[in-house]
Amino acid sequence: MFAKGDKVSVLDDNINGIVLKVSNNQVTVETEDGFELVFSEKELILIEPSTELDFSKANFSAIKKEKETPKPRSFVKEKKSRKDEMVLEVDLHIEKLVSNAKGMNNYDILNIQTETAKRQIDFAIRNRIQKVVLIHGVGEGVLKAELDFLLNRYDNISFQEASFQKYGFGATEVYINQKNFL
Repeated sequence: MFAKGDKVSVLDDNINGIVLKVSNNQVTVETEDGFELVFSEKELILIEPSTELDFSKANFSAIKKEKETPKPRSFVKEKKSRKDEMVLEVDLHIEKLVSNAKGMNNYDILNIQTETAKRQIDFAIRNRIQKVVLIHGVGEGVLKAELDFLLNRYDNISFQEASFQKYGFGATEVYINQKNFL
């Protein structure tokens, strides 16, 4: 039922892995964590069959012919829409900014978050990136208020709530009018 290389999942546990060997009803599986465990075939379900090639069934002449015939090349340049423009996403959650936030008070955390936002906005201006999304989370609204204050100090920048569908309530979308920054 199972073959070497099959991706399997254990029915009654959150364990996924790859089949190493099958003997009788016992299946040896290497888990995603690197452990080798033995299960009964009844305890496993197949997620994805093995991708090993079976050369006995391969039609080499058809494959060779396919490789020999050149495919026509297309030189049509695709026009990018306005939606494909570069967007800089900045996650301001403190666990994303520092490796260890233990011992930091709220003032220190807020200061790091606002400095990061300022640095990223300045980076976007220098590199002519027109759209920045600052992900601040919902919380009590202190960081959002600080970001509003920071963004109001810039000329030629407008901002609004980011897309609820994509970011939820906790993000601000910043538009930079690059024509006025030279």
